[in-house]
Amino acid sequence: MAHRRTLLPLLAGLWLFCLVLAVPGPARAESPEMLAPMRTAAFPSLESAIRIKGPLNFCGEFVPLHLPEVRERLEKELLLMLWDRAQVILWLKRTGRYFPHIETVLRGASMPDDLKYVAVIESALKPLAGSSRGARGIWQFIPSTGRNYGLTVDGLIDERRNFYFATRAAAEYLRALHDQFDSWTLACAAYNMGEQGLARQVEMQEVADYYHLHLPDETERYVLRAIAAKLILTDPARYGFDLHPEDFYRPVKFDRVKLRGKYPTPLTLVAKAAGTYYKDIRDLNPQFLGEAVPSGQHTVFLPEGAAEEFTAKYQPLMAKYRETLKPETYVVKSGDSLTEIARRHDMTLHQLCRLNKLTTRATIHPGQKLLVHQ
Repeated sequence: MAHRRTLLPLLAGLWLFCLVLAVPGPARAESPEMLAPMRTAAFPSLESAIRIKGPLNFCGEFVPLHLPEVRERLEKELLLMLWDRAQVILWLKRTGRYFPHIETVLRGASMPDDLKYVAVIESALKPLAGSSRGARGIWQFIPSTGRNYGLTVDGLIDERRNFYFATRAAAEYLRALHDQFDSWTLACAAYNMGEQGLARQVEMQEVADYYHLHLPDETERYVLRAIAAKLILTDPARYGFDLHPEDFYRPVKFDRVKLRGKYPTPLTLVAKAAGTYYKDIRDLNPQFLGEAVPSGQHTVFLPEGAAEEFTAKYQPLMAKYRETLKPETYVVKSGDSLTEIARRHDMTLHQLCRLNKLTTRATIHPGQKLLVHQ
């Protein structure tokens, strides 16, 4: 009986708890039309997906699938890509944003359309991608190569991060590599490992055919990865990807203006003149590393339609801002360097040194006063 007396309150509480759960709650905020219907996924097996039938070409050059090693390497890259289906979906969606411009640049330069797949394997079409080796942007330029092909890369500006500037430079670089090696596959290999390194291997091995060269593992995989990306992205339905036109990201539309200033121009001021947000200006202009457009002349990207009234709004805002600028000095602290001081004040090293009549290798000491505004 004692046990029954103990259990009765517990059973009553449990019954009440179940009753509360059974009471319908408030209707969900989402109406049925707000949510797309879900479908069960259906896609080919990995085994069938890698049964590649030729002939196959990349940049108009024959891919020797009859060579067992080449076929095996290509199958490996396909399997690795298809295993990460979420990543491939993101690739597909990003092609809508970035491929149209790349295709236009390549077509204008009479270059193979397949070169756009180099951008996919370099960065997964992420404009701010970076590597441990210091490469940046969709086309993964290292600083020296970027500068060689017209990109500004310094403490204030990094045009490798701007998709439009970098695409132009990548086309020029790939064209130069093709002129050197007379092969697009070798040009792509050189893009990965460097033209000097590839030239040494071609000379030493006495072979000018990518598929018969012994190269570093990353480079031996490089062109095969681009070919695998081409296979998937040109026929996604074959591999079980069912994206609708509205699923693809849209190209960013923008205006361009030229800004020329004696002083750095805060991006907040540019945003006000453009009638938009600071974030929009930062997103459209990833090449500016600080919070200002550096002094000098620069191309600035604005939201579409903002250029028409930009100058009329910009000039009075800039005039008011100039009134706040006064000659400013900075007192050197222990551990400071000229490069760090220049970066902190949105100046180049050469601007800081010229302003203070110093060489770039000059020694500074704590307590020393430096001008940091012209």
